[in-house]
This record gives sequence, structure tokens and C-alpha cells, in this order.
Amino acid sequence: MGVADGMREAVFRKMHASALCMFQGATGGLQVATTAKERPGRPECAGRLVTLCAIAPSRGHGPPPMKVIRSRAPLRLGLAGGGTDVSPFSDLHGGHVLNATIDLYAHTILEPREDGKLVLIACDREEQVVLDAHAPIVDDDPLRLHRGIHRRVVQDFNDGKPLSCTVTTFADAPAGSGLGTSSTMVVSVLQAYAEWLKLDLGEYELAQLAYQIEREDLAMAGGKQDQYAAAFGGFNFIEFGADGRVLVNPLRVKAWIINELEASTLLYYTGQSRESARIIEQQIHNTREAKADAIDAMLALKADASSMKEAILRGDLERYPGILGRSWQAKKRMAAGITNPLIEQVYESAIDAGAHAGKISGAGGGGFMMFFVSPAQRLDVVRALSHFPGELMNFHFTPYGAQSWAIG
Repeated sequence: MGVADGMREAVFRKMHASALCMFQGATGGLQVATTAKERPGRPECAGRLVTLCAIAPSRGHGPPPMKVIRSRAPLRLGLAGGGTDVSPFSDLHGGHVLNATIDLYAHTILEPREDGKLVLIACDREEQVVLDAHAPIVDDDPLRLHRGIHRRVVQDFNDGKPLSCTVTTFADAPAGSGLGTSSTMVVSVLQAYAEWLKLDLGEYELAQLAYQIEREDLAMAGGKQDQYAAAFGGFNFIEFGADGRVLVNPLRVKAWIINELEASTLLYYTGQSRESARIIEQQIHNTREAKADAIDAMLALKADASSMKEAILRGDLERYPGILGRSWQAKKRMAAGITNPLIEQVYESAIDAGAHAGKISGAGGGGFMMFFVSPAQRLDVVRALSHFPGELMNFHFTPYGAQSWAIG
């Protein structure tokens, strides 16, 4: 088994264990093992994760089970314009972003409780906190993001009255992957609360609330595109203006164009997650200091988003890789840390093997890279990338935004 195959197997096994933990822990009716030895053939982390989630159910021999809420929101590929959605650039110059959601998700299970507890679980991070739902929810780790979401929901939608529940989450990609995982998770969790409390939240309201919780309530650095991509789903050209103005333009992309983009795109995880906040904070600093090179780069990215939108809508996929490559060169001028020696080596190897262009998805510094390659040369690029300690991820574009449903 090669390095890439080994990593792929390890990632698959951990994700499978997280999914097993999440669904068993939320149903409350399944007998689950508490150690890896009790489940022959399962990875060691499975025992820990199942133990972590298995304490969550609050039901005993009392009333009939309450409904369990499930939700998911799609992660996204940043095709062009990423970074221009970050204030103060978007306030001063306006931002344009083109992104598309894929069939990797941030998942949530919400189970009402009757014991006055608030149990927050992130299976993929192996973190859990048990709180008193009647006490003030302190802004603290672990699971600071989960706490902030619950606190805002109680404040805005339940008249400050406590909500007792178990919230279990996991994502199909790690935080820091460049696919908008953290912001998408906020949308997913909010969608579960909306299903539970019967809240009439449209896509704009859902995305705006997610943005407010993450960027304003918790002061986490970042932009606006991820929340709107997760809420709306599909291919979207999003405009960002002053005073928080956001306009989402869903694109009607023909099926053959989507199929060709899927066939021609390789999604490669570098194996390095990164702290996007540091890169974004430098980008913000560069804008405030009016550093000409960084601002010129962001203006170029904004223009590229419009150009790529036109190329995709017209099916001009000969023009597409030129825009992709140009955007990558401009992006590297926005802030330090967007690229590094490993990223450059991976990029050059893919290009030498036949890829037409590529770029980082997200703020940069690691996470996922995407490459545009002729389907006939796809395996050549796959072989070239197999020499690096990362993994290729299969995906499909999805037209659906955040979804939720009740079971039981």
C-alpha cells in the first residue's frame, strides 16, 4: 500500500468511525461498544468516539421518544474571487465571488432532552461538553462555536428561555481544509435548530445569522461567502457591498458543463490544515494600510470572478483554466503565507504531468487544492500527486443548500 493509499484508508476509517458515533449516539436505541476491542476490525478511534457519543441520549423508560433532527449543509469550492468578500475590502471596493457546492457536508444531529442539560459533541474533533441549559452559556472552549450558536438561538428565538438538547456534529472534511468547513457547520447547526423550533428562516436570513454569530458574536476572522454558499447551494455568483449588503445570483449552468467540470477537476488534500484566520488578518491589515500590491491583487481576483462566471455560463472551458491560473498568481500577492514550498511543489508536479491550471481553495496555506486537467490526462496527474503525502478526494457538484428533516 502506497503513502497516498494509506492516508486515504486512514481518513476513510476515521470518517466512518465519526459517522458511526454520530448516528448511534443520537438514536439512543442501539447497543454500542465502548472500546475498540469490542468491535473487531474497527479502528482504535472508533471505540473512543462511540464512548464519547453514547452518553448523549437522555431517554429512559419514560414518555415516547421525541423526534430527532438531522441536518446537513454542503461545503464549497472557491472558484474565483475568494478574499474579496472580506471587510474592509468588500466595503471599500465591493467583492465578487464565484463558488460551487459539492457533496461533502457538515452534519448535525439535534436531540431534545428532558433533563435540563445541554450536551455538545463534535465527533470528528473528539470534543464534548456537558452544560446546565438553565445557566448562562459562557463564551469558552471547548466547542466555543457550538456554544455561541446555542446562546444566540436561545436569545433570538426562545425569549431567553433554556433549551435542553444534545447537539452532535461532524464534517466530511477537516477544519482548515479550505472548503469553508467551520462556517458551513454554523449553517448546518442553525438549520437543525430551525427545524426543531419551526423557524421560518430563508436562505438569506440563515446565512446572515450564521455570519453574525461567527464574525460578530465570536469575532472570528473571515469573509461572508461560505455562509451564503452553504445556505443556497449550487453555483453562485455573489456580490458583496458596503454595510453588509450581499446579493446571491444563482447560476443556471447546463448539465453538460457541470459534467465536464467534474470530469476535468481534481480535488487534492495537501494533508496540511491551516489557521485561515492568520492569513485573513494579514489581508485585512494590507487593505487598511492601503498596500497597493495586495489591493491590486484583490481587484484582479474580483475581475476574474466575473470572467469565470461568463466562461462557465457559456461553456467556454478553454478559457476557464487561464482564468484559474491567473487567479492563483494574483491570490499569492494578497498576503504572506498563502503558499509554501509543499504547495508549490505539488502545483508544479501537477502542471508538469499535464494539468492546465490549479489553485488553493480557501484562504491558502494548506487544505485542498483543485486542478483543471483534460480527462485523458487525469491519471497522469493522479500518479504525479501520489508521490506527495496527501490524498485525492472524489466529489460531485450539488445544487442543494442546507437541508433538515425529523425522524422518530
